[in-house]
Amino acid sequence: MKKTLGCLRRADQDFKLIENGDRIAVGVSGGKDSMLLIKAMSLYRLFSKKEISITAVNVGMGLGFDPAPIKAYCDEIGVEFAFEDARLLEVVQAATKTPDKPSCALCAKLRRGALNSTAVKLGCNKVALAHHRDDVLETFLMSMFYEGRLNTLSPISYLSRQQITVIRPFVYLPEKHIIGAVRREQLPIVPSVCPYDGYTNRQRMKDLIKDLRHMVPRADEMMFFALSNIEGYNLWDKAKLFGTDGKIEEEE
Repeated sequence: MKKTLGCLRRADQDFKLIENGDRIAVGVSGGKDSMLLIKAMSLYRLFSKKEISITAVNVGMGLGFDPAPIKAYCDEIGVEFAFEDARLLEVVQAATKTPDKPSCALCAKLRRGALNSTAVKLGCNKVALAHHRDDVLETFLMSMFYEGRLNTLSPISYLSRQQITVIRPFVYLPEKHIIGAVRREQLPIVPSVCPYDGYTNRQRMKDLIKDLRHMVPRADEMMFFALSNIEGYNLWDKAKLFGTDGKIEEEE
């Protein structure tokens, strides 16, 4: 857990994710990422010297998912657990033109909305999500290829409509470390019951990054570094290209 907690602490220090008095709802799906996050948050609560409370929250999708193993583990590590049976699959299928292949993006959006609403009802001021470094890169590529813009997951963001702050303590943590940490800690993993799991655009981006690593050593590391190695304007900003006097800037 040393590297896991080190990455969490670094993200907290860099982006001021966690503050005294925070009541944090940790989204827990039962997968490897979120199970490691609830474990890490329970430990960080002890040694960070910050007075915080955490509650694990699972949002039911209406697919027959049994949250009992998650609750049992939360009881074991002394973390409160809450379950919200949102039955989102029915909503997604009703709103999709092809019910046999519902929109994963819509499902994810509704799931986050249900999680945030539950957090507010529980009196929490923050929601912690288990997105890791690979998720950041995959989202960046999805945004570029499918939306035509440069965008990715933010370490911290404020949702004014629900008046809650979303934090991502694992943004510095590689997925390969999560896999190893979960195995070493013998964390209970609850398999996904979603029939479309693994057949998404995100999986395609994951495969693409894997291919890039074969062609360019440390490609994923360089991509992640590039996300923070930018200046405060877009790449074709007219003020930068033409200067304040309207003349084309010289190339450095």
